[in-house]
Amino acid sequence: MRPWQLARRVLQALPGAIMIVIVAFVLVHAAPGDPVLAIAGEHGDAAYYAFMRERFGLDTPLPRRLVTYLGRVFQGDFGESYVHGRPVISIIAERIPATLLLTASALLLSVVGGVPLGVAAARRAGRRGDAVITTAALALHASPAFWVAQLAIVGFAFHLGWFPVQGMETAGGAVGIGGVGDMLHHLVLPALVLAAQQLAAIVRLTRSGLVVEFWSDHVRTARSKGLSDRAVTWRHALPRALLPVVTIVGARVGHLLAGAVIVEAVFGWPGLGRLLLDALQSRDTPILLGLFFVVSLAVIVSNVLTDVAHAAMDPRVGHT
Repeated sequence: MRPWQLARRVLQALPGAIMIVIVAFVLVHAAPGDPVLAIAGEHGDAAYYAFMRERFGLDTPLPRRLVTYLGRVFQGDFGESYVHGRPVISIIAERIPATLLLTASALLLSVVGGVPLGVAAARRAGRRGDAVITTAALALHASPAFWVAQLAIVGFAFHLGWFPVQGMETAGGAVGIGGVGDMLHHLVLPALVLAAQQLAAIVRLTRSGLVVEFWSDHVRTARSKGLSDRAVTWRHALPRALLPVVTIVGARVGHLLAGAVIVEAVFGWPGLGRLLLDALQSRDTPILLGLFFVVSLAVIVSNVLTDVAHAAMDPRVGHT
């Protein structure tokens, strides 16, 4: 993909991001309830309520608040948290590493596990191995993340005692290399649960893509040259079969982040999902809007990266 094409894709996505921010702003402020009451409680006096509304700009009409907010967003200012009394951008920045670690680990596990399983199912198409893998993938794909998390906790934490179930690290635990090992130990279960549905989707897409590719002309030509089934599968059929997999991985970033909200709540993982739930409970509007913007930006970036990966894997895409 040429640089000007990449720039065009980014510019095309910007209006969508702005529209998401506008819609989120209107919906959050139109929700029932008074955020000042959530912050100050119901036993304050009228003067204090008026002061809080003036401090956070809640005493101005909604259209004016929207214009002011958009102007601040373009300057990188998402306002001040009602609850924490700190800049929203700094609070989100503290939580992003934990969510990035969780989602990146889940994505890696889903690709590393899903592609080989999809290949195994495709090479055994119509046989028992294919039926077992595809049935398991279908069941996993249909299972809610909350239910999978509960099963994982009961099985691997309570019965087997292999993994901890809360937090990102052990309180008062080791530091240095030992601390990294402790964090990875806490990461295993949440990452596996978050990866489950993504892995199932990759298995099914890889399997269906390979089954189609096995009947294509270039694969038949490779087989006629005497290449082994392994070489035909991994060198000739799989690269083209992975194109829809790349698409689904990029398209499901939003789904992955939505799943992270549930997983972080269940496992007490201190990331953006946990922050979102806390902000919803406390009616912390600036935090909510900042999170909506970050998630929409992540989806846009993932779509652009998906386009770049497509262009690298299929040169025809780069000329469209």
